[in-house]
Amino acid sequence: MADPRIWFITGASRGLGRAFAEAALSAGDRVVAVARNVEPLKELTEKFPDHLVPLPLDVADRRAVFDAVEQAAATFGRLDIVVNNAGGMLYGMVEEATEEQIRAHMDVNFFGAVWVAQAVLPHLRAQGGGRLLQVTSMGSGGGMATVGYYGAGKAALDSVSEALAMEVEGFGIKVTIVQMGGYNTGLFTSGTTNTEPLAQYQPLRTEMEAMWGDAIAPEPDAAAPVVMELVSLPNPPRRLIVGSQSFDHVLEMDRAQADLYRSWEHLSRIAPG
Repeated sequence: MADPRIWFITGASRGLGRAFAEAALSAGDRVVAVARNVEPLKELTEKFPDHLVPLPLDVADRRAVFDAVEQAAATFGRLDIVVNNAGGMLYGMVEEATEEQIRAHMDVNFFGAVWVAQAVLPHLRAQGGGRLLQVTSMGSGGGMATVGYYGAGKAALDSVSEALAMEVEGFGIKVTIVQMGGYNTGLFTSGTTNTEPLAQYQPLRTEMEAMWGDAIAPEPDAAAPVVMELVSLPNPPRRLIVGSQSFDHVLEMDRAQADLYRSWEHLSRIAPG
């Protein structure tokens, strides 16, 4: 029987992070489950007492992240799979958001993931390899009204993760950008910070709310088998869209973007370079 793999999962108390943790534990692996509030993990800890270590952590605190990673590595002796999943939603128009809201959002959604990556890389490099999963979004390729800052944080994480994948591949470390579709994670409820609405944007806000609709999204555990298969691949992709409908939607958006570029090709080609 293969040795159990050691996971380090951020944002593990609910949503996708918890679903990934449960899937890993059910497979016989061991998990360091990181969250600001680990109380929701109590039941899971009782079910897997020797395989789950809950660890309170605010990923926006760089020093605390490095300390937590050291503690996790010391607990199980190594780290095999790191899942950068922690995040939140800043909902509102670009003009409406305060500086405090924007910085707090990026501190978690972008900088928090960077701090985790920086903290785990020395361990993965020293042991000759490992997996780093950067959880972003199927919508990170373009901005959309009311969720512009969320998209911006995920797009930034996409870009830096592409660079990171190139930088660490020679050490045997595999980085995959996991572009998630829409799942019932609580992101738009308990995970959301709302801006103070400006009346001028109310017509667009109403239009966007109607577009989001009230369709019931799949539960997070529906995405877990994809991640379990992904981490078992000897040569994983650098990018993976999770969700059948999301896959089709991304392809449609890519085609529309390509058509837009071609429609203005004559203007692009005026300048050399």
